[in-house]
Amino acid sequence: MAINYKDAGVDVDAGQKEVELIKSIVSRTQSKDVLSSLGGFSGLFNLDLSEIDNPVLVSGTDGVGTKVILAHKLDKHDTIGIDCVAMCVNDILCQGARPLFFLDYIATGKLVPEKMEEIVKGVAEGCIESSASLIGGETAEMPGVYQEEQYDLAGFCVGVVDRDKIIDGSSINEGDIIFGLSSNGIHSNGYSLVRKIVFDHCDFQLSEKFDELDCTLGEELLKPTKIYVKEIIELLKKIDIKGMSHITGGGFYENIPRMIPDGLCAKIDASVIETPEIFKLLKKWADLKDEDMYSTFNMGVGFTFVVSEKDKEKVHDFFENSDVKLYEIGKVVSGEDKIELNF
Repeated sequence: MAINYKDAGVDVDAGQKEVELIKSIVSRTQSKDVLSSLGGFSGLFNLDLSEIDNPVLVSGTDGVGTKVILAHKLDKHDTIGIDCVAMCVNDILCQGARPLFFLDYIATGKLVPEKMEEIVKGVAEGCIESSASLIGGETAEMPGVYQEEQYDLAGFCVGVVDRDKIIDGSSINEGDIIFGLSSNGIHSNGYSLVRKIVFDHCDFQLSEKFDELDCTLGEELLKPTKIYVKEIIELLKKIDIKGMSHITGGGFYENIPRMIPDGLCAKIDASVIETPEIFKLLKKWADLKDEDMYSTFNMGVGFTFVVSEKDKEKVHDFFENSDVKLYEIGKVVSGEDKIELNF
């Protein structure tokens, strides 16, 4: 008996159906600089450098980790793509880069076009939020590697910055002010620990409700990562930002030191942060120490940046009417430890 590709678990027709379903979704993200159409072998992007003297391309790639397991359990797939975009664009933003374009990669055990459409909707929303064009991607049907209902999601973005305006923390000095921008919850890091606490340690259901939360546990855990591109790019037009950190895996302890030069220390007062209730619950459920929490989670601050003392009030004024809450979380002092965190 003859065996074809579909018998082996790969449905080419489903892949073609997915392309048709997502064409209009992808087109919403694309700027005039996109020269290719969906379904080609590559994405073409016209690099308009008329406003940049010495262009430097900045790239980043990331996934969403085990948060995809929560999307699967809830059968809700329209926000996980936002996380994927956020993890990439927030990273390149730390160098002062403006995102240009994004590509996604979805691997799954069985290609269900309607599910892929929902995932790409989230990717497109993230691209719109960050002013990046979605110019291509790949959906790989991989039976034998993934179970039928499983998928993984990763992405890749490219941005641009003027060489003279690259932000690398080298100009940070003692006395500079450290600000933090509010997160939207857990974002996309620490979910292996979250799942260990919620499912294994506490045996909770995602449908459960807690007085401290304004939604179900599952809805709280699936809240998408905040994208900070528009706020930061606009702020850069007004003041000089000396250093930036995206608070991802490793929390405060690993990420803030990445922008601090040798011989200096970020002295952080975490007590000024309005910590979201989900972090308080996780700490209580697992009896975790503050050090464990701040070395794993963002604890309510998803992005930090450093400015001169003279620009402090301008920053406060800029975020006065913003949806993103601003925290003045610390100051740069002399020291060898890179970070001193007070709770």
